Amino acid sequence: MEYVVRKLAQMAGVSSRTLRYYDEIGLLKPARINTSGYRIYGETEVDRLQQILFYRELGVSLDSIRDIVTSPSFDGAQALREHHEKLLEKREQLDRLISNVERTIEVSEGRFQMMDKEKFEGFKQKLVDDNEAKYGKEVREKYGEETVNKSNQKVRGMSQEQHDEVTKLATAVTETLQAAFETGDPAGELAQKAADLHRQWLCYYWDSYSKEAHAGLSQMYVDDPRLTAHYDEKQPGTAAFLRDAVHIYTGSVK
Repeated sequence: MEYVVRKLAQMAGVSSRTLRYYDEIGLLKPARINTSGYRIYGETEVDRLQQILFYRELGVSLDSIRDIVTSPSFDGAQALREHHEKLLEKREQLDRLISNVERTIEVSEGRFQMMDKEKFEGFKQKLVDDNEAKYGKEVREKYGEETVNKSNQKVRGMSQEQHDEVTKLATAVTETLQAAFETGDPAGELAQKAADLHRQWLCYYWDSYSKEAHAGLSQMYVDDPRLTAHYDEKQPGTAAFLRDAVHIYTGSVK
């Protein structure tokens, strides 16, 4: 069956403007343009739109989605299996949060007493799940299953005090890095302070620290477009600056 833009947009729950934009950026091209100038979409395009919306739901950027679905090695069936796994993980995460909320309601009504630790279990698991969804595959390939599993276990075991401390550290890293970036000197005092704060922040997540792993992670900030976009959101070039500062800090400058 074939669809014009308006019909496909209505069926998929997106706007016609969205489909036209996907065409413009090369993410989803119509099968053909008819003699009246209308974009016509067939079964292949419907399947691709489904994949795009799955990835978008998982928080993947449009640029990354385009790279994935237009790759010659893209396997639609395998992608669906991966989506299925991610959706099951998200359902488990939501079930934990729902359970947490329900128990909190019971506490507020005097029907149940919740330990402080329990109040934050769902949120810590959400942090683990979100990181897995965004970067799990790449990080596991680079550092191995055991290392990542230990890191996730460490996050789940955080006390509320540790969670508060690591949150403050993350803010300190961001603020110090921003100030250091303006100096333009990755070897400067501020940049090296940012690198040290970054090390302290990592130690809340890593089972053990090594200079090599720290330097390797900072390189990922440059190599992975999603990580680069995160660090470069306010100041383009920040990811590369942090990489350079960490390489100096760890003695990894080549």
